[in-house]
Amino acid sequence: MATKKIPMRMCTGCREMKPKRELIRVVKTPDGEIKLDPVGKMSGRGAYVCRSAGCLAKAEKSGAFGRAFGMNVPKDVFAAIQKELETIEQ
Repeated sequence: MATKKIPMRMCTGCREMKPKRELIRVVKTPDGEIKLDPVGKMSGRGAYVCRSAGCLAKAEKSGAFGRAFGMNVPKDVFAAIQKELETIEQ
C-alpha cells in the first residue's frame, strides 16, 4: 500500500519547505484584503509562513508577502497578523 503524500509549502520568512499543516496561510481575498487564514480554506491568493514571530518579521523585512500578493502590504496588516498569530499559538 502506498503512503500518503504530504503536501509541502515554502515559508515566506525562512524560505524552508515544510509540511503544509505546520504553516499558517495568509490570504489576499478577492476584495484585496490581507488576513490570516487559520483553516486554510479561504478563497484568494495564499502565502505561507511558519508559526513564529521571527519568520513573520523576516517576511515583512524582505517584502515577501508584497511579492506574493503583487501589492504593498501595510505595516498595520503585519501587526494584526502578529496579534492573531499570538492567539493561535496559545
